[in-house]
Amino acid sequence: MDHADGGDGGAAATGGPADAEVRAVEPFDPPGVTWRRVSPRLVTSQRVTSTLWSAPVVVVLLVLAALLTWWIALGAAVVAALWAWGWWLSGRQVPAWGYAERDEDLLVRHGLLFRSLVVVPYGRLQYVDVEAGPVDRRFGLAKVQLHTASPDSDAAIPGLSPEEAARLRDRLAERGRARLAGL
Repeated sequence: MDHADGGDGGAAATGGPADAEVRAVEPFDPPGVTWRRVSPRLVTSQRVTSTLWSAPVVVVLLVLAALLTWWIALGAAVVAALWAWGWWLSGRQVPAWGYAERDEDLLVRHGLLFRSLVVVPYGRLQYVDVEAGPVDRRFGLAKVQLHTASPDSDAAIPGLSPEEAARLRDRLAERGRARLAGL
């Protein structure tokens, strides 16, 4: 059945030029953007953090299982399995983080299964935080947190060197001020 209104029988379904244009556009990888990656040390930092939280829980559950009843050890097994899954997942997720500075906005992307691309216009920036916990500091990492008028457009970039985090903070603050001055 041929649809004259451009429905299912239109150019996109026939493999024409419109179909090629639709397939060429990737919403998570805009054309002409050069992505900067976060440090691979973020994997180790995340793994150490998860170990610091998981290991004591497993030990407590195993002690309780020895003192009270064996089935509490099932809880320890679940925590250990979640820790192992998080260990593997960290190695896969960190390479998916990226950010790119453009003339008018900053792009932040992450995720493998559930992908996300946040576009933060410089004129919407209210303030920029740089954070580093004790484990991140041990591995020479920091996180840049962007705050806008809408919490939905806030973004964070973890796994940056302190120097890059400071450079990005200053550059974003400068660009934000320049865009606000033009209003």
